[in-house]
Amino acid sequence: MEQKPQKPLNNRELSSFCEQMAMMIKAGIPVSEAVSILKESLEDPDGAAVLDGIAKRLEDYGTLYEAFRDSGVFPDYMLDMVHIGEEAGRLDEVFESLSSYYERQESLARSIKSAVTYPCIMIVLMLAVILVLIIKVMPVFNQVYLQLGAQMGGFSRGILDFGVWLGRYSLVFLILAVLLAVALVLMFCTKKGRNFRLRLGRRLPFTRRILEDLSVSRFADGMAIALKSGLDSDQGLELSGRLTEDPSLKEKVQKCREMTAGGIDLGTAFKDAGIFSGLYARMIHVGILSGSLDHVMEQAASQYAEEADARISRAVSRLEPALVAVMSVLVGMILLSVMLPLMGIMSGIG
Repeated sequence: MEQKPQKPLNNRELSSFCEQMAMMIKAGIPVSEAVSILKESLEDPDGAAVLDGIAKRLEDYGTLYEAFRDSGVFPDYMLDMVHIGEEAGRLDEVFESLSSYYERQESLARSIKSAVTYPCIMIVLMLAVILVLIIKVMPVFNQVYLQLGAQMGGFSRGILDFGVWLGRYSLVFLILAVLLAVALVLMFCTKKGRNFRLRLGRRLPFTRRILEDLSVSRFADGMAIALKSGLDSDQGLELSGRLTEDPSLKEKVQKCREMTAGGIDLGTAFKDAGIFSGLYARMIHVGILSGSLDHVMEQAASQYAEEADARISRAVSRLEPALVAVMSVLVGMILLSVMLPLMGIMSGIG
């Protein structure tokens, strides 16, 4: 029996795969042949092995959904949409929409990563510079003071003692740093870590709104794909609700479903449930009246993603000068606490 790959495909790989599948299906190429063509064009042996397994399962099951499901590398939402696309005979449209969806998710992930990377590097460099000053530079100044027959006092003496203490227990701090690095890796590379980050992010005031915008963007994207695939609004709400990991939004989606089941129109339900408001609520109302709700949902998803990206950029633009200012003040305080008394001693000697 063929071993299932353990690593799921990332957003970039999913987008590329869906785009190529959509192109070939639109060109009239049968699904099984499209999978075989993709397999032959891949140079990556792992990717080729995945497609080879899918091709064999297609021969056994006859449905792309079951072949994808047993491969173990596709997310549940994509499996649901492929299943719907097969039943509705609209696989090309589903793959095309999924390609755009995962491309937007990859773009968002890249913007978040690039926005967070620089401040993290700045913080690490700031700590490194301060530690070098405290552990290595301050003892040199202390030797100068001793040679001049004086001693450090006050703030500079406290920093020197702190540096000596850090140096004495450096092995302990090194172990703690390694444990912290392992914890960060687990936080960013495991599902439990991701859930912890999301829970923490929802509690912090400067990240809560960003996560809310991202959740609504993902929900709207899911609704657009579901509606394009021929699903009704309730089915779209059910499937799109699975995409969000925000408990608050899940409750709102459930409330929206209950309201529409009670006879309230979708636009009013969206507004009263608190999913969309203001301009977006009006856009959706117009989309329902004009029969273009899927396109409106795409626009809403794109705009929410842009708003989240803009919030991240604004936060980073404020954080960068703050980090530089903090580093400058700390380094300046340390150096001045040593240099000013030293200059006084030197002037007295002169």
